Amino acid sequence: MNGNLKGNPVKQLVVFSDDWGRHPSSCQHLVKRLMVDHEVFWVNTIGTRSPRLNLATFKRFIGKLKQWCRRGQPTDSQPNSHQEQAEHVPHVLNPLMWPWFRTRFDRWLNRRLLTRAINKALADAPRPRAAITTIPLTADLVGPLDVDIWIYYCVDDLASWPGLDAKPLQQMESDLLQHVDAVVSVSDNLQGRLESLGRTSTLISHGVELAHWSGNNAGPFVDHLLQGAVDPLIVFWGLIDDRLQSNWVLALAEQLEKGVIILAGPIESLPDALRNHPNVRAVGPVPYDQLSDLASRAAVLIMPYRDITATRAMQPLKLKEYLATGLPCIVRRLPATETWADSLDQVDSQEEFVETTINRLAVGLPPAQANSRLGLVDESWDAKANALREVLSLINKVS
Repeated sequence: MNGNLKGNPVKQLVVFSDDWGRHPSSCQHLVKRLMVDHEVFWVNTIGTRSPRLNLATFKRFIGKLKQWCRRGQPTDSQPNSHQEQAEHVPHVLNPLMWPWFRTRFDRWLNRRLLTRAINKALADAPRPRAAITTIPLTADLVGPLDVDIWIYYCVDDLASWPGLDAKPLQQMESDLLQHVDAVVSVSDNLQGRLESLGRTSTLISHGVELAHWSGNNAGPFVDHLLQGAVDPLIVFWGLIDDRLQSNWVLALAEQLEKGVIILAGPIESLPDALRNHPNVRAVGPVPYDQLSDLASRAAVLIMPYRDITATRAMQPLKLKEYLATGLPCIVRRLPATETWADSLDQVDSQEEFVETTINRLAVGLPPAQANSRLGLVDESWDAKANALREVLSLINKVS
């Protein structure tokens, strides 16, 4: 950092993560709160999944093409909910990108495209500037990008995710870890993995908006979504992909005498046996501000992930959201769920999953689990944002 800037409060953030407003990621929750005292440039990127010849890739390409057609100077994002209308919004950048990172040429081209577009947008912006990235694909920007501080906000072991290019992601994460000023991780598991790669990290686990999940706001969106669905409702929300233990869900569907399993979220992979089952309904993505309404209609929430490398490393954002609803929660036993083991039901087998879920439909949430969830009051996103502010302040003092 320029010596003249050392010790000055960071005035601007440049953020690399999922597309702004696409879904309520942990980074978006944090940055919404940091925008109170920081100017934010949010960079929409192509993400971490290489193009494939399928419908999902085509839709994603069309969306990116529309963004790139609007590129140029940064634009203020439009509020995507009633809540956001009263909040600050970032300047959103949509730089043109090459959709691969596998070769030296791919990386060189993207470094050139991104650096040129972002540095131009930052030309008249205040300093000091800090970059926060959740994606290893920014490794080649450390140095060429005109910022003063770099933070890697590690939210997942992306290289272990089904369908992602493990080798380039591993290499770029290794490169990123060698050059960033600080690392933040969202779980003990990820913190340990990063330590094995030679970097210590500050632990800032996911937060939760308790007030958001305590309401019971029936609305026409969810009314339409659930039209014809018979109670009780067993609900899962989140990305539906190969991490889901689909045979468990199918076994539960087969055992239901009444009720419907609702799978809410973007679908990347869903077996036909589930998609076509009369006791299962995949309803697609549900906006964040409608999820509390969906939860208010549910009897039980489920999180039946497979026990694989990707799920053992992840920290599901929905976990504390599930707990905040006051509903029974049945989850696959994973490292991320152990901290809240007294607040939910952990299961290890298909039989246990089916039996526990049906039992909770009958008896509801045990008082002991409800009492254990009182600890959520200390897990607000405001508290997590303050922890990230402390990281920024500490780096700025020593850089």
